[in-house]
Amino acid sequence: MLDKIEEISMKILLWVCVLVWPIVLLLLILAPYVHASDENGDRFCLAKNIYFEAGNQPEAGKVAVANVTMNRVAALAYPDTICGVVLQAKVKENWKGNIVPIRHMCQFSWFCDGKSDSPTDSATWMESLRIASFAIEGRYFDVTSGATHYHNDQVHPYWADHLNETVIINNHTFYK
Repeated sequence: MLDKIEEISMKILLWVCVLVWPIVLLLLILAPYVHASDENGDRFCLAKNIYFEAGNQPEAGKVAVANVTMNRVAALAYPDTICGVVLQAKVKENWKGNIVPIRHMCQFSWFCDGKSDSPTDSATWMESLRIASFAIEGRYFDVTSGATHYHNDQVHPYWADHLNETVIINNHTFYK
């Protein structure tokens, strides 16, 4: 009886090896071309930018912030990745030796305003993630007509007089 169990076990092991090794080989060959989702990847960076820059805006305002971010990625004057654009800042070395953004010296104010960069409103965060995914997939029309800049109507940055206004959505004015 023990011999029979051993024989069946060997046959199962043989079949598993025959069926599994091509899959393992395929995974090893394709591994350099497969990219896993990264929680700090482009979708995450774009969602944070949407959340903090336009979380209180209607969907059109959120899409417009995504459009500006994507327009900057496409422009030669800016970094060529979403995270590069969103996290672009003047930096310094702090007392611990870490490189940190200089307060109020970032392209997007939320990144270096000294406040927490962790989303707290889960409904707005989920909507920001959805809009970020759709924007990266190219599902949205550019409602800003190619804008690379915008500001809140509470401020008037120096560059606003040197660019062409494209659209106003709620309290944000967009320029290119």
